[in-house]
Amino acid sequence: MIHRRLAVLAVVALAAVTGVARAQEPYPSRPITLVAPFPPGGVADLTARPVAAAMEKALKNPVGVVNKTGAAGAVGMQFVATSRPDGYTLLLALSSISIIPEADKIFGRQPAFTVDQFVPLALISADPTILVVRSESPWKTAREFIEDAKRRPGAISFSSSGVYGTLHMAMELLSHGAGVKLRHVPYAGAGPALTAILGGHVDALASGPAVVLPHVKAGKLRPLAGWGDKRVAALPEIPTFKELGYPEAEFYIWAGLFAPRGTPEPVLQKLRDALRVAVSDPDFKAAMERLETPIAFKQGEEFQKFFEADARRLADGVRKVGRVETK
Repeated sequence: MIHRRLAVLAVVALAAVTGVARAQEPYPSRPITLVAPFPPGGVADLTARPVAAAMEKALKNPVGVVNKTGAAGAVGMQFVATSRPDGYTLLLALSSISIIPEADKIFGRQPAFTVDQFVPLALISADPTILVVRSESPWKTAREFIEDAKRRPGAISFSSSGVYGTLHMAMELLSHGAGVKLRHVPYAGAGPALTAILGGHVDALASGPAVVLPHVKAGKLRPLAGWGDKRVAALPEIPTFKELGYPEAEFYIWAGLFAPRGTPEPVLQKLRDALRVAVSDPDFKAAMERLETPIAFKQGEEFQKFFEADARRLADGVRKVGRVETK
């Protein structure tokens, strides 16, 4: 019995020593995981990979991207929200981080996560969404698209990255503002949603420019309008919905980095410093230019204010749209 107690005490002591050693180890001293909560091919994934590569150079430490997908991004976001707050599990989130908890409330569900479970590290980009259809479709303009949708409620379909995801919310805000009914076909992420429209399985898609511009240039997709307050620089001839008389149809897919709440301040500061260096890295800038996604870097109080204001606006948008059922 005495030997057993001594063995237990030895294990406890070893665990304590190990814990102290880990607490005192310099950060970072092992690989960092950057979670992209959507499949490859979407805005989150396309942004996460150059960010991770640039952070790896700045920190002189491995940073790997892991796609944890499902439930319009909620699976990956919840994973990070409940991860150990030690700086080794980070999140590359889109604006849907503010949408999902509000949608859960509408359905009377326990939220998968709440925004206060995260610490904002940096805003990387903020792109307006654009509406695209296949090049062989009958709609040459957004007005033709909306007029046809009014004549044929529920006949025009669109794909999305999931129920209440960023791509879904953009289309719902348009539907709400224009007074039309479209048929929603949700997928597991922006990549599969893009595949669906290219394959002729749906009629339309709301997307960040980075995902669809290569297909617009290749003549496979036709852009009709944008959800921003100004025209997309790469598509200066394409009007905004605001110009067309639908001011409620304003939506942005922004990408930012977050850490779990409770991450030590020295670790957060090191990550902020690394991100500031990363966005100035020539390879990172070149990667974002190839995506035709302008860098919109914000940190600290500036990003906090942006995040809180956008969260309020999106929560209000979800409440306006209300409970959306899919078939």
